[in-house]
Amino acid sequence: METLGKLFGSIARVKIMKLFLSNEQTIFDNIEISKRAKVTPLALKKELVTLSKAGLIKKKDFYKETQIKTRKTKIKPEGIEVVKKKMSGWTLNEKFPYLIPLYNLLVNMTSFTNSSVLKKLSGAGKLKLVLVSGAFIQNSESRVDILIVGDNLKIPSIERAIAVLESEIGKELRYVILKTEDFVYRTNVYDRLVRDVLDQPHQKIINRLGI
Repeated sequence: METLGKLFGSIARVKIMKLFLSNEQTIFDNIEISKRAKVTPLALKKELVTLSKAGLIKKKDFYKETQIKTRKTKIKPEGIEVVKKKMSGWTLNEKFPYLIPLYNLLVNMTSFTNSSVLKKLSGAGKLKLVLVSGAFIQNSESRVDILIVGDNLKIPSIERAIAVLESEIGKELRYVILKTEDFVYRTNVYDRLVRDVLDQPHQKIINRLGI
């Protein structure tokens, strides 16, 4: 990620580009982009201007569901109502001339290392098995992108690590977290999810279970 950041000007720009390239038809507002790419609003504003001028993204209006609090009336109690609000957002410009080469470079190219994933999972507990597939190795057939097995697992720490990985990869990750005893049991009874994960192409980052 650091190398790509140097090539493209900033890591923030690379993350935002990956987000749009990995979600071709999605319209994002600034708040969602900032949240998904983990980029500050100030840095985001600058990068959106740059990418818009380059022609990679374009503005587009869309409707977003928003919750509003309704007032109490004589015939209706106070509550929450979901309304659709028209907003201005950003989406990928499908006519950008270098879309395919850029996609191949930023999305198809593996940009993670075992050590970088382990660093993000440090403090997550006693990890016994960390397996990656799906988005990490461009395997669209896999049901899971990352499988984490261990003991004394700290779920909030793992979820924060997953969120960081999502911001770097550019898409939401499908992940499974299991205690060691649960994983062993599921393996012994030929649990379908576990078998599907193990039977599909994958890469083991930690394997203390001899799988």
